[in-house]
Amino acid sequence: MTTTAAFPAEPDLKQMSGRFHPAEIKADVSKLSEGDRKALAKLVSAAQILDELYLKQLWSGNAALYESLKKDHSPLGKARLDYFWLNKGPWSDLDEHKAFLPGVPERKPLGANFYPEDMTRQEFEKWTGKEIGFFTVIRRDPKTRQLTAVPYSRAYATELLKAAQLLKEAAALTTNASLKKFLTLRAAAFLNDDYYASDVAWMDLDSPIDITIGPYETYTDELFGYKAAFEAYVSIRDEAETQKLKFFAGRLQEIENNLPLDPKYRNTKIGAASPITVVNQIVATGDGAHGVMTAAYNLPNDERIVKERGTKQVMMKNVQEAKFAHALIPISRRVLSAKDQEDLSFEWFFTHILAHELSHGIGPHDNVRQSLKELYSALEEAKADVTGLFLLQYMFDHNQLPREEHKLYSTYLASMFRSLRFGTVEAHGRGTALQLNYLMEHDAVRLGADGRFSIVWDKIAAVVSDLSHEILTLEAEGNYAGAKAMLDKLGVVRPEVKKVLDGLTDVPVDILPVNVTATTLERH
Repeated sequence: MTTTAAFPAEPDLKQMSGRFHPAEIKADVSKLSEGDRKALAKLVSAAQILDELYLKQLWSGNAALYESLKKDHSPLGKARLDYFWLNKGPWSDLDEHKAFLPGVPERKPLGANFYPEDMTRQEFEKWTGKEIGFFTVIRRDPKTRQLTAVPYSRAYATELLKAAQLLKEAAALTTNASLKKFLTLRAAAFLNDDYYASDVAWMDLDSPIDITIGPYETYTDELFGYKAAFEAYVSIRDEAETQKLKFFAGRLQEIENNLPLDPKYRNTKIGAASPITVVNQIVATGDGAHGVMTAAYNLPNDERIVKERGTKQVMMKNVQEAKFAHALIPISRRVLSAKDQEDLSFEWFFTHILAHELSHGIGPHDNVRQSLKELYSALEEAKADVTGLFLLQYMFDHNQLPREEHKLYSTYLASMFRSLRFGTVEAHGRGTALQLNYLMEHDAVRLGADGRFSIVWDKIAAVVSDLSHEILTLEAEGNYAGAKAMLDKLGVVRPEVKKVLDGLTDVPVDILPVNVTATTLERH
């Protein structure tokens, strides 16, 4: 436990919080039916319960610490509470999960609160009742001290009972059949830990209200990457943008068939066309609302559904617009050559995020997560980025998209520096460091004498394809040693890049959502 180190004072905490630029997040709910509007308010309430639940998942002492912080009304206490809530814990996401409060472990436990804090990796791996399912926590039997699996429905019964009730009430209010079905099935899953049927219903959701709620991503489990954290995204569907992007989903099998990967590892049938939904977010909570805000996601993670149905991509347009305006544009002015700055494009920022999410659903999926363990998340994020570029380049080359490579790659280059500022402890940041170092080593990106970076246009596409091939092959082979060697070498911030990042301290790292629509719903 940390006891003697100096911790940030009030001005320091305000400066740390200031790295997140306040941005209004709102969506048009005026076209909703009366029943849907009432259901929406219930869903916002259900989502907020998952904030409490996620605090428990992150660390065993989190809930008590939060209650203690709320009682300190001094300026320092208020600053500590604000930054705690921004991170959903006492460790700073942007500072390699270092503690900013006294009396807590110096860094976030790798296994969060999914495993006993005194458990070793070796003990878990030797445990004869080894449990690697997404939806259990591992505890010690009070009498025998042996490891035992506790289902989420028992471990988090208080929160899940409340959330399930709100989902049932919302289901009774909406007239949309697909939303009613999903909410009913997800309420049941909260109480029985069987998420398959509700995940299938979520894939089929076709409603003006778009909701993702449940245990999904495994980034919080840095020990093995096995355990799913609870999160929620409540949004309004953007029908016009959704229709515009649907043509991408129908081309995924063609992309899969042409991946830079040995054909024996390709999936000859990736399932039905992956749905793509563009939304405007109302509120995000739990694992979806700490530190850097999620701009898009690709779910579910259940490999049965991925193989049978593919995955669904959800793009949060209003969140992406805020990130582009408040972070990416200012960063580009510092890191890109003047010529490359001219090509910066929100359209291609948005489209590459789409391609990134689509790329999670293609390539190898059999036992990859289990084989690569804690390395999986960072490698998979790098794979999605570069395979997303490969996907778009393929479409350029086959006249399926207007040829705007300069806009795509220039925007991607600036965006890498945005992601690197999240830190290399975080999966996206480490995966981005891997990409940038590889591209620089292979002369596809150059650092000029003026300290600015530029694309080498006659090399970038081929080098991206080569990197995609290397990562996809590591995943297909389940090559833990190879993945570790690649990440150890490339998943770091090298001095020339650190110098550039150090010059961005006055530029916002990300946004701090001001949930205007959610607040309005609460008042009514």
